[in-house]
Amino acid sequence: MTKLAAEHVFKIFGRRPKEGVRRLQEGADRDRLREDGTTAAVIDASFTVQEGEIFVIMGLSGSGKSTLLRMLNGLLEPTSGRVLFDGQDLTALSAKALRDMRSRKISMVFQHFALFPHRSVLENAAYGLEVQGVPRAEREKRAAEALDLVGLDGWGPHWPDELSGGMQQRVGLARALATDADLLLMDESFSALDPLIRRDMQDQLLDLQQRLRKTIVFITHDLNEAMRLGDRIAVMRDGRIVQIGAAADILSHPADDYVAGFVQDVDRSRVLTAASIMERPRVIVSTDDQPDAVVRALRTDKASAAFVVSPAPALRLVGTVTEAQAAAAADGEGTVGELMRAATVTAQPDAPLADLLAPASRSDLPLPVVDGDGRLAGVVPQLRLLAALGDRPTPADRADRSDGSDTAGRADQSIREEAASA
Repeated sequence: MTKLAAEHVFKIFGRRPKEGVRRLQEGADRDRLREDGTTAAVIDASFTVQEGEIFVIMGLSGSGKSTLLRMLNGLLEPTSGRVLFDGQDLTALSAKALRDMRSRKISMVFQHFALFPHRSVLENAAYGLEVQGVPRAEREKRAAEALDLVGLDGWGPHWPDELSGGMQQRVGLARALATDADLLLMDESFSALDPLIRRDMQDQLLDLQQRLRKTIVFITHDLNEAMRLGDRIAVMRDGRIVQIGAAADILSHPADDYVAGFVQDVDRSRVLTAASIMERPRVIVSTDDQPDAVVRALRTDKASAAFVVSPAPALRLVGTVTEAQAAAAADGEGTVGELMRAATVTAQPDAPLADLLAPASRSDLPLPVVDGDGRLAGVVPQLRLLAALGDRPTPADRADRSDGSDTAGRADQSIREEAASA
């Protein structure tokens, strides 16, 4: 379900902003407008954010990401285009309706904490609820629950200056969570923190997201942070969104030289997953199949072994069988299930490539990838794994696909269809 959408959003500062939009639409570049005293902060931005998704907008300083964020909650009005929240056009709301929307439905978490020094930690966490007019007893209860969620149970009576930077940022996050807003907007929320504390906050956010499934738009200039947090990432440059996709897709298939340069030093072994590089197994057979049928299938596909799954509808991976094993039993009676070797080494689709090296080295067969129900989702051949770790793709390698986020789903569906027909 789409929670938030931007449709051809422009933000132009300076003289004749509408004229600036028209010129950009006709092909004028950003630098030419600047010569005329006009600044194009955001140019024709379009994207959707799904419910329960962490959508990261990433770019260097001056790329337009923070300006774009402020249009998503109505703090800035687009020069042109629309922002839709739950299907409602924010640009069409009255000032009062927009304020009410921001106080109840959309929360902000700022870079520099934005805590009131004269209010206690509990009072800071409850501030959004106070603005909503929630009675004192209820808002203090909800604020205490939010502080507990972010690991600050018992810190309510303390003052902000008694807390470390990371703890203060947790208070800011608790304040956003206490309102139970549908959408969290986080503007460089962790960039003022020391590296170790910053990683702790990233862990905290991911842990909270596992439990709460909030819709989050997260702004950052740090690529590693974007790759770690984002379900999808929008890369901005000079006011334009140049690529949107999952981390693995952007890393493997950069849209242009700018994105390729951005990602060239990323640790691929920690970003790419089994799902992003797995292939369909060449031969899949069922435990009920006869050995002679397996031999024919393996010889036809020139494969050394087949992956064995349980009968439909379960289709769970149970083992492997080689051509030699099948050929030795082909003249007698029996089924594949009686002669196969049980599958002992597998990987999950979300396992990073760094975690695949050891299990892949323990077998001369491709490493099988199974889902949470034990069904075969794909396989990772050793050569494919090594190539993915060493590859440095260029824009010419970019696949003709939107975001690559459903790679595992497409592979899993095709495998189920093939296994069911076996």
